[in-house]
Amino acid sequence: MTTERRRALFGINAGIFLAHIGNFIWFPILVASLGGTDSGFWAGVVMCMTYVGRLAATFSYEGLSDRLGIRGAVFVGTGLEAVSLGLMGFTSGVAVYSVLALFIGFGSGTAFPGLKNILVSYPEDERAKAFSTFQMSAQVGLFGGALAGGLLIGMDLRTVFTAVFVLFLGFCLTASLFIPRDGFQADGTAATAADPADERAPLFSLAALRSVEVGGATRYFLLSAAFWFLSLCFVVGIPLHMGQFVPQLAPSSPFWITGLSLLVLQYPVFKLAIKHLRPGVVMGVGLSGMAVAFVLFGSGPAALWAVALGCFVVVFGEILFVPSFDMWVARKVPEAQLSRAMGAMHFFRSAGNMAGALLAGVMFDLSLSTGLTGANWFVAAAVAVVCAGICFASRDDAPSGRDGRDGQDGRDGRDGQDGRDGRDGRDGRDGRDETPEEAAKLTESAEA
Repeated sequence: MTTERRRALFGINAGIFLAHIGNFIWFPILVASLGGTDSGFWAGVVMCMTYVGRLAATFSYEGLSDRLGIRGAVFVGTGLEAVSLGLMGFTSGVAVYSVLALFIGFGSGTAFPGLKNILVSYPEDERAKAFSTFQMSAQVGLFGGALAGGLLIGMDLRTVFTAVFVLFLGFCLTASLFIPRDGFQADGTAATAADPADERAPLFSLAALRSVEVGGATRYFLLSAAFWFLSLCFVVGIPLHMGQFVPQLAPSSPFWITGLSLLVLQYPVFKLAIKHLRPGVVMGVGLSGMAVAFVLFGSGPAALWAVALGCFVVVFGEILFVPSFDMWVARKVPEAQLSRAMGAMHFFRSAGNMAGALLAGVMFDLSLSTGLTGANWFVAAAVAVVCAGICFASRDDAPSGRDGRDGQDGRDGRDGQDGRDGRDGRDGRDGRDETPEEAAKLTESAEA
């Protein structure tokens, strides 16, 4: 790896590390605060708006990067996030928070795919290392942010968001200063700027929506939407739960457990499971873990052991479902439709995130107002059980002409999260099966 690519990788990893620290400081504190002063519904609305912003950025990233370059798009996105988060501490009211959350999401949706595009441009023999270090930086930042959030509990929101602003300012500077303007060329040198006379993509385009319908495979993506709905039920619901039932602990404390568990277990557990079980069964096991966790939260809302055990078990959904679903889709979708399939995957993931963020707050409010403590978790558990049953009953037959091969190597790294065309980066270039090591290293972990 050349010095220039090493510097770029350092800047990207340092930036994503700081960003995850900041994210896991502010959102558990804000969600718990809004749940206490306003309602779970409004806490869910604010978080939902971040995902609306990320989805909106999907339709404008390509136009922005064409005009500003990848580095310029990353700078604008991270700068918008930093400013919006800083303003959170000097304003009040759910309406203002919702607008700022929209800008936070739009900034994230502009910066994140830019960083991924830089990593995608690394030479093939360096790409796996680049993405594995990127993933590790994100997970360490998640754990660090959850710990740091505990230190800031009890402080006013102005102090919290000022600290987060400083972290995101560091993200903006480190990510922008060390990366080349337009990534790297095939030979590993910095890419040259595009000719200004070349035709540019429009600033806003709905072309990504063309990927939503992928023949009969669309029903599979509804399962992905359900998973991300459940994931956000936990991400938004657990800070509300902590504020109501376990106020003696920091709202971010559950993420101490989930962050550490992901760091330690993600690669070995998925590698072991996918070696012995077909992807559909692995997905079902992951969803079953989430169902068990939700039952624990609902059955013992104030019991520390139930919360701790539930937070440990719930991560098996992320560990097992996400990479297995990528492999499952690759077997069920004809190779010629994989690009569209990954775009659809991104769309349904965004839809599940938005629905989960919003409905988690609504269900929390209803469980309190009706006196049915824990009912919100039991509803989520029921959804998880149904989805797990679908996975266990599924068959992993490959479509005709695919010879049972995955057609997916996960090596170009774009997962389409807030990306310009929603492609997940599974390019199926030579029809090889994705190894468990590649799938585990290159699949995204949960984002707030």
